[in-house]
Amino acid sequence: CGSCVSSRFPFIPTASTNPKAALKSKIVAEFRPQSLIDELLLYKRSEDQIELKEKQLSTMRVDVCSTETLKCLKGKA
Repeated sequence: CGSCVSSRFPFIPTASTNPKAALKSKIVAEFRPQSLIDELLLYKRSEDQIELKEKQLSTMRVDVCSTETLKCLKGKA
């Protein structure tokens, strides 16, 4: 039982005697990783899109000093 453990080992804090431990237990119990997974997937897709756009631009060999060329590219994006 819980009180037997705390009487044998008084240096081990239990959730009932330690409010921080109780709060940590509650946070861990209520943690739902799906929202974190969704955010990470969105971030990964965004990174993939950036990489794809960079590859497309590098294969086009565009003179980035040309404002007309940049306006045309911006219109296509």
